[in-house]
Formats: sequence, structure tokens, C-alpha cells
Amino acid sequence: MSGQKTVTPSADGLATSIKEAGKAAGKGGLPPVHLWNPPFCGDLDMRIARDGTWFYLGTPIGRFELVKLFSSILKREEGKYFLVTPVEKVGITVDDAPFVAVDFEPSGEGEAQVLQFTTHVGDEMQAGPDHPIRVERDAETGEPSPYVLVRADLEALIDRKSFYRLVELGCHHEGWFGLWSSGMFFPVIPSDELE
Repeated sequence: MSGQKTVTPSADGLATSIKEAGKAAGKGGLPPVHLWNPPFCGDLDMRIARDGTWFYLGTPIGRFELVKLFSSILKREEGKYFLVTPVEKVGITVDDAPFVAVDFEPSGEGEAQVLQFTTHVGDEMQAGPDHPIRVERDAETGEPSPYVLVRADLEALIDRKSFYRLVELGCHHEGWFGLWSSGMFFPVIPSDELE
């Protein structure tokens, strides 16, 4: 026996660890998950649906504060998603992107335009070099799925109503229809495919 305590991952245990880590770190921004490299403790029956709803043991997590807390310790490594505290790391399932961009605020016009996004858990980011927008299209249907980078390899799916509003702000540039934000052009669809 190694003497190391066996940890069984649970949502309650994670929440307690997060709160303790937060007290130790003091008030401020997000926890420094990029600095934490605890041992992998197994997978947790937690899932983030495409619409941003978090489920635990098959039941939606109804407390916004708990979802926000869990979202603050989310990490992606080699295409897999984990919740990480200083002492444990558990795998979770993400159907598409872990966040949903539910709104945005434009300012300026043309190349000077800035798009400020807000996620369903209150994260805010300004699309640009550090928070690029990308659009994937379904190979069969051509349906677009737009994303904006929130932080550290974690993206937000831009919801349909916001995407329709974004398209209204789009323009053509070097053979593409797309969007300007923070001095960068983000292509959405080749101009010649718009008829």
C-alpha cells in the first residue's frame, strides 16, 4: 500500500476543493488551472450539452453559481475536457463546446469594428487575435457552427440569434464574407458561395 488516499471523484468534492483553493488564492480572476497538474482521478458523470446545460448523473445542474464555479476550473488537454483543482483532475464529457456565446455588443464600423461577446456563464471576451472567431460547416448540410475562443483552448459556440446578428454586420474581403473585430478579419464563407 502506497499510503496515498484513494479519491473517488464527486461534484460535491470538487466544489469543496474549488472553494478551498479560492480562499487560499484570495479574490481575483479565474483560478490558475494552467498551473495545476494533479493526478487523474477518473471520469465524472458530468456532461455539458451543446446548448450549454451542465448535467450531473443525468440531471441538469440547476444552480447557476455551481455551474459558474465548475466552468472556472475547466481545462482542455489533447482534445479531452477535465475539471481540475490543485488536488484532483476528473474527466467530463462535452458535446460540442463547453461554453455558449449568448450575446455580443458591436462597436465601431468596418475594420475598426470590435465585437464583445458574453457567454452563458458570464465570461466576456473581445474577438480578435487572442479570441479568434472560426466557423465550421457541416459537410453534408453546409450548416455553419460558429465559435469564439474564450480562454486556453476553450471555445464558445455562438448561439443562432447572435450569429444571425453577426451576419448582418459582415462584409466581403479578399474573396471571403466575414467579420472584422479588433483589426482582424474572420472569414465565414467564400464570397462566391453567397448567391
